[in-house]
Amino acid sequence: MGPISEVHVEQPGTAVVEIAACDDQTAFAVQELLAERWATATADRATRDPGQPGVRLLCYLDVRQELNPQHRTGEAGEECVA
Repeated sequence: MGPISEVHVEQPGTAVVEIAACDDQTAFAVQELLAERWATATADRATRDPGQPGVRLLCYLDVRQELNPQHRTGEAGEECVA
């Protein structure tokens, strides 16, 4: 993974989260859990670092913007209420 840009962490309440997992499916499941709670700029692909196990991805959170706890995202990007 490359360096984290200062712009992504310049204000309180913003964070960069690096997810390391054994496979893409697990990494994207974790990212989805984060995106259900906070405003999140999600990654569309995971990366593999040569010589390192598993996959990694970065997502960017703004924890100042908590989503409605009842909010859920459907498979096709449709909103539904649990």
